[in-house]
Amino acid sequence: MCDNYQVPGTPCMDSLHEECGVIGVYDFAGNNVASDIYYGLFALQHRGQESCGIAVSDTKGPKRKVDSYKDMGLVNEVFNPENLGKLQGDIGVGHVRYSTAGASVRENAQPLVLNYVKGTLGLAHNGNLINAAELRQELERTGAIFQTTIDSEVIAYHIARERLSSKTVEEAVVRAVRKIKGAYSLVVMSPRKLIGARDPFGFKPLVIGKRENTYILVSESCALETIGAEYIRDVHPGEVVTISPEGGIQSDTTLCMSKEKTARCIFEYIYFARLDSHIDGVSVYNSRIKAGKFLALDSPADADLVVGVPESGNAAALGYAMESGIPYGVAFMKNGYVGRTFIKPKQSSRADGVRVKLNAIKEAVNGKRIIIIDDSIVRGTTSGRIVTMLKEAGAAQVHMRISSPPFLWPCYFGTDIPKREHLIAYNHSMEEIREKLGADSLAYLKVERLEELVDGLSICKGCFTGKYPMEPPKEDIRGECFDQ
Repeated sequence: MCDNYQVPGTPCMDSLHEECGVIGVYDFAGNNVASDIYYGLFALQHRGQESCGIAVSDTKGPKRKVDSYKDMGLVNEVFNPENLGKLQGDIGVGHVRYSTAGASVRENAQPLVLNYVKGTLGLAHNGNLINAAELRQELERTGAIFQTTIDSEVIAYHIARERLSSKTVEEAVVRAVRKIKGAYSLVVMSPRKLIGARDPFGFKPLVIGKRENTYILVSESCALETIGAEYIRDVHPGEVVTISPEGGIQSDTTLCMSKEKTARCIFEYIYFARLDSHIDGVSVYNSRIKAGKFLALDSPADADLVVGVPESGNAAALGYAMESGIPYGVAFMKNGYVGRTFIKPKQSSRADGVRVKLNAIKEAVNGKRIIIIDDSIVRGTTSGRIVTMLKEAGAAQVHMRISSPPFLWPCYFGTDIPKREHLIAYNHSMEEIREKLGADSLAYLKVERLEELVDGLSICKGCFTGKYPMEPPKEDIRGECFDQ
């Protein structure tokens, strides 16, 4: 879902839709920040491969002047030395966005830039609002005209409206986020301040970094290392931070809840985030190693080799091998120049994408009993093809292990897990799934293991249990009813 919606009637993807990535940079020394944002977006490319954009402003330059550029495509496809060179400013925000069928249009790319009576705003958003339809209708009844179909524009409008009666832009952001419900990490560029906000449940990650006189807000800590910055801390769930030369890092925690009520998305640790990132003090790499070890303890199998489905299954496969004593190996050659299969909007291109993306290595698997680790199964189509690929390459047995529990419920908070009828685990028993995949055995991570993956942090498990941290919405931003 991210900042988007799934068009009714379009086929659901067989792999999870990615979230989005956001970054904000402010150089107090007045140096240009466009290149830092560009390289930061490179580090966040795994979070969104549909579109990207950068907006910058010169805090000492002409008022209301914001340079921006955004388009469909990967970061290195959208930006070149010419258009990047035209982005001049010491404060800016950037965004990468994932793909959904039917909504892949340039108008929905971010950052959003608003000119209003108090000045300008640049906004980048990762997440999904559950009351976007209600808020949008309220704005439309008072004359607002929307240019996009994303709920990020609803947030931007509310910030602009609140600014009219607020002493500061950060006060306007706090007032606006009090009205919105759901999952969000925001970076907001005003003429003289960089602001970050994270929802009270902490669904989406957001971290603070620093390099000399430059401050960074970004979705994942891995991007800080890419641009030579040091990690300072995570933005806390419910916190709004304001960065300015006069005040440094200032914090508003009025929206923060007790730690027990927070609900981080567990799929940041299982799949979305990069291995070298840390989220709320927990290593993503360590979480995936633990998942593999738990699978080995709870669901052992006699085998000759443990392999992962690249790339998200590799660390869990290593963990399984470490715990079981079965050798870890490589069974697939991945074409690094092909985007993730889920960004293909049509079933035919997804089907072709599996073999274009992966090839089994016959010499590695021929005659062997293989344990294969993947992060999840949505519809089962891709998993079935991977099992078939291994057996066609000569594998004697294929035992599939999944480093997450079965999906039984949709997600409303930014991970595009589809309607229940499209989820293979909702429609089939474990044995039926195993048979459909063609695997010799199948096991998932146990739900009760999830908190152990993240050192006891409070997490959202709604897609596995149907118990959400807040009441799910009844309709999306267009007024379409959700099936629950």
